[in-house]
Amino acid sequence: MAETDVVIDFTQTDEQQMLRELVSKWLGDRSESERVRELMDTEDGFDTAEWAELAEMGLLALPVPGELGGAGMGWTEVGVVAEEMGRRLLCAPWLSSAVLATAALLHVRGDVADELLGQLAAGERRATLAHRPDHTEVTFDGSTVTGTAGFVVDGVTADVVLLAVDHDGGTALVAVDAADLTATPLPVLDLTRKQAELAFDGAPATVVASDADGVLERAATVGAVVLANESVGGAQQVLETSVQYGRDRKQFGRAIGSYQALKHRMADTLKHVEAAKSAAYHAVRTLDTDDADETLVASAIAVSYCGQVYEQAAGDNIQNHGGIGFTWEHDAHLYFKRAKSSKLLFGSPTTWRAALADHLGF
Repeated sequence: MAETDVVIDFTQTDEQQMLRELVSKWLGDRSESERVRELMDTEDGFDTAEWAELAEMGLLALPVPGELGGAGMGWTEVGVVAEEMGRRLLCAPWLSSAVLATAALLHVRGDVADELLGQLAAGERRATLAHRPDHTEVTFDGSTVTGTAGFVVDGVTADVVLLAVDHDGGTALVAVDAADLTATPLPVLDLTRKQAELAFDGAPATVVASDADGVLERAATVGAVVLANESVGGAQQVLETSVQYGRDRKQFGRAIGSYQALKHRMADTLKHVEAAKSAAYHAVRTLDTDDADETLVASAIAVSYCGQVYEQAAGDNIQNHGGIGFTWEHDAHLYFKRAKSSKLLFGSPTTWRAALADHLGF
């Protein structure tokens, strides 16, 4: 092997494998198809009792330092959990609170941030981050916030909303309590993940960090990479669903999976899903390093590729099921809608590839 060759080992530790099995078992009991459909039709979109169970298992506290009541793990473990949640279409504000808001608070730290991190880790409060600067127009006068923020994940059910605001020539991170803002649910394609538009009219705001440059970029990168890991879980699930249906469904005396058109389509899906796993696993591991350059490159590759793989796999799953795959009663459309929404939640694949090209000087 040449000295310039790099070997990346994706073998999971025993602890990570145990974490995966724990989450998989819990989801098998709490996030079956019937339960997903029940929750996605509610206004809040999740069950507070189940949220408390997530907190009890430590799944809200994985990257939070131990001295703050967290598990003291890394984003790699968060990726493991996200993959399993993606397989089951979990309806819960986990991405917004345990990932996005947590990533923003970990970026800035400090007394206020640490207090919030402890509360989020314990499940005492839920938070979200207005992560879309292109849909956020707010002003901060030092104590209050006025304006709007759009496409805020779980904005209706969050107890506190984090905002990056211009302040004293830089960027500050502020927190606004839900009682001091107006949240309007948005009509979204993916009913399993709620979004909202938030309006602030002189809302009292607590300064979490007065020097928070780069907080949105860091939180969005973490959120997008974790979502890439969730996407490979969803893609793996729809592939397995297609394969099982191909074995069970018979036409003209043969399992339909034996026909070339379906066989080749599923083989192509397997190839892309495995490649997406490699990209997602590598990207989430770079989040636990200090190599900003590698994180940028790996994240752009994973986010732009995994979203497209999931969307294609979910679409093929509908085709592979034939007529039944197009019905409301079948779960195929739920995965397709999650895939479509996830691909765009943190920017389109084109946006991420353009950022990578700029970084590499192309």
